[in-house]
Formats: sequence, C-alpha cells, structure tokens
Amino acid sequence: MPDILKDVVEFIKENFIMGRSDAQIDPDESLIESGIMDSTGVLELVEYLEATYGIKIEDEELIPENLETVSNIVNFLKTKGIS
Repeated sequence: MPDILKDVVEFIKENFIMGRSDAQIDPDESLIESGIMDSTGVLELVEYLEATYGIKIEDEELIPENLETVSNIVNFLKTKGIS
C-alpha cells in the first residue's frame, strides 16, 4: 500500500504543485479545500488513476469520500482491488 500512496502523492506534486517538489501533502488534508486541486484537477486525477491502475471510475464514484484526500484515494483504490 505505501507504493500506491507514494505514486499518488508524486502525481499530485508533479501536476498540481509545480516548482514545489519539497511541499508536504498531508494524506488527510482536502486537496480541494487546501487549493492543491480544483474540479479540473479531479478529472486529471481520475484519468491518471484509470490509466495507471487499469480501472474504470464511474460517475457516481466521483464523490469526496473517494477522491477528496490522498487517504481517501488510496482507500478507494483498495475497494477497486488495487493493493
């Protein structure tokens, strides 16, 4: 599981925190409320997760409980069979 966490954090840093690779991301901090991502960023994240892990994320799964924090994303991937 730590590899998934690391991969997701790296994607977020590379795509949403440009020039601040040393920035720390709290796994339980809201990515939207903290200003790291906006609604377009969520769609980019979904595309990344689908391509990287070979999954399909349905429209009804695009909810904060699944995608708002790094911890939520990791837990959501577990429900999709990714470990």
